[in-house]
Amino acid sequence: MTAALLLAAQDVRITPGPGHPLGGYLARHGVATGTHDELEASLIWLSTEDDPGVVWVALDALAVDAGLTRTLADAVAAAVGIGPERVLVCASHTHSGPEGWTGPLHPGLPGERDPGLVGRMAEKVTGAALRLRACRSRVRARWHAGSTEAVGGNRYRPDGPHDTSFGVLELSRDDGTPAALLFDYASHPTVLGPDNLAWSADWPGATRRELAALIGRPVAAFLQGAAGDASSRFVRRGRDHAEVRTLGGHLATSIARTLAAASAIGASGPVRLTRSTLHLPYREVPSIEDSVELRESAEAEWQRELARHGEDHPAVRIAQTRYEGCAMLATMAAGGRPTGCADVPVSVVSLGDIAWLHTPFELFASLGLRIRRGSPFRHTRVIGYSDGYLGYLPDADGHRNGIYESYVTLFGPDAAEVLVEHCLKVLRAHRLSPT
Repeated sequence: MTAALLLAAQDVRITPGPGHPLGGYLARHGVATGTHDELEASLIWLSTEDDPGVVWVALDALAVDAGLTRTLADAVAAAVGIGPERVLVCASHTHSGPEGWTGPLHPGLPGERDPGLVGRMAEKVTGAALRLRACRSRVRARWHAGSTEAVGGNRYRPDGPHDTSFGVLELSRDDGTPAALLFDYASHPTVLGPDNLAWSADWPGATRRELAALIGRPVAAFLQGAAGDASSRFVRRGRDHAEVRTLGGHLATSIARTLAAASAIGASGPVRLTRSTLHLPYREVPSIEDSVELRESAEAEWQRELARHGEDHPAVRIAQTRYEGCAMLATMAAGGRPTGCADVPVSVVSLGDIAWLHTPFELFASLGLRIRRGSPFRHTRVIGYSDGYLGYLPDADGHRNGIYESYVTLFGPDAAEVLVEHCLKVLRAHRLSPT
């Protein structure tokens, strides 16, 4: 007999006060002037009576590095009474959140961790975790899958690879009302550009707010997918909060329609977890002379595109980010690059025939699609920005085309193949392991 699923879920606001730097854009100047919409942490603890299951901690944050992951996982685990290995910490990747929660995320980026900001955010998340035990109750799980092209796409060409799918785990009370949703989609939350100086969750936050209006107020936790080369660049019609609401509304409406359809698949426990570590060598970096030459060439190209098109044209943004990537590469070449190997956490959570594969990368869409196609699970969701942050992992085309991500990645052209094979190996072993 299948054990009954138990759910405890909480939302908590984690927005800092004004006066702190925002993370995500090299071109941004100034500090946060206030809040447009609240940054939140969503906690979903899914378990059974006989097994502690897992807790997802989904944050409106640019990233979670290894230090922040440890801080939150340890605090949540202690509050709930489970092992820290059972806590998955995930970032939405909004570019309108605090830089100080992590500090610099790349050798070529400025930034400084703010212990006060981290401590205050961790205290709020811990408070939410302490409330989880008191609100655990039985739920029924249903799986929904859908697709939309209205929120994001490939950010280099409109016909480029992009995973348009979304997945939704609906967790309902005995009366059928939704208690929580765990949903994912792959696209950078970068509708708001470097000129924005107000805290905002960008379109994932707008999606949650619109879902609350459409279907009630369940805890809605967002997981970011393989969004390394995905954004709203070719679908947005502006870079303001009205466009944030439009794109978030598109996804919320698509999810609500999918929830109302008769195509849901029942899901039952137990909730299973496999943790693994991949040792991935860091890349070799060109000489400082070659890197500076690349940077100067890229800057000249950016200025040509700017003169031709004006601000915020896709061609200008592509040229600008290529220049920024070459500048970051030159910084690494000057002595800021890591050496040896990175310890890459790769985790699988499954519920019946549904699997969530978590990595700390900004994976390119083609890699996420390959993992999904090769997975032994009927439904596999590839989640990035989890349990650490190791930057972009481009595919072979990205390296050949010399785009921004190929310059800033910490790993060589072969790394993507190594990671994909490791992910598929972990998924297969997880599938075959005894429950």
